[in-house]
Amino acid sequence: MSMKSLLGLVFLLVGAWLINQSAYRVLETEKAILLEFGNLIDSEIAPGLHFKLPVAQEVKKFEARVLTLDSKGETYYTLEKKPLIVDSFVKWRVANIETFYTGTSFDERRAQRLLQERVNEGLRNQISRRDMREVISGQRDELMAELRRDLDRVMRESVGVEVVDVRVKKIDLPPEVSTTVYERMNSEREIEARQYRAEGQEQALAIRAKADRDAVVLEAEAYRESEQLRGDGDARAAFVYASAFNKDPEFYSFYRSINAYSEVFNNKSDLLVLDPGSEFFKYLQSGDGE
Repeated sequence: MSMKSLLGLVFLLVGAWLINQSAYRVLETEKAILLEFGNLIDSEIAPGLHFKLPVAQEVKKFEARVLTLDSKGETYYTLEKKPLIVDSFVKWRVANIETFYTGTSFDERRAQRLLQERVNEGLRNQISRRDMREVISGQRDELMAELRRDLDRVMRESVGVEVVDVRVKKIDLPPEVSTTVYERMNSEREIEARQYRAEGQEQALAIRAKADRDAVVLEAEAYRESEQLRGDGDARAAFVYASAFNKDPEFYSFYRSINAYSEVFNNKSDLLVLDPGSEFFKYLQSGDGE
């Protein structure tokens, strides 16, 4: 190989190295800063192809999309000094790239560690101001909203990170506390059950007493109405009998005697000892009653 060819190859390699060291590309999903001898000179690099000075200048990139910090369960104490194991996660992203570089040097682990410390502190403060019922259900959404707002303000000022959301995945009781809590919950439910039973029995007695009273009243009214109807019927019957008797007393007497004979002589085994001249047999002695 001639000297001219060798020099050409060297110049070609040097040119390729210079291009490689000076050209860089920033993706839409990235944020980048330009450093010159360690000093920040540009923090607003747009996505696309750019060039820099080899050796003197350096480009650092970081993820611009929303990242997730999945925290491990930590123990916090409520207002009643009851321990709760809270498992949470945080959605975050870089908001101010210059502040983020100053605070973390683009070290994701350092950023996550700082964020985790702030989350733990915020959860501890929020949970310590509320009782267990409020943390678990009553004010859980309010707790998360306040925590996200406070955490976002602190992280923006310190490391340029925007906290998009904070959520609690799970809340558990420590094993040594669970048994006691469950026993107390069972006792409370038993007390409520006994109270409900007592109230139910009281209402049942009241309903039965009312039903018995209503039954007595209905029976009394029905008996009164039946006696009144019976009295009216007897009076009507007596009136009819009296009217019939007054129209033809002899026929009425004959009719009553015939009915009496039918009743008396209905059974052949009956035995009567009467005087043949008794008034009872007057219509059997002759057709005209003589």
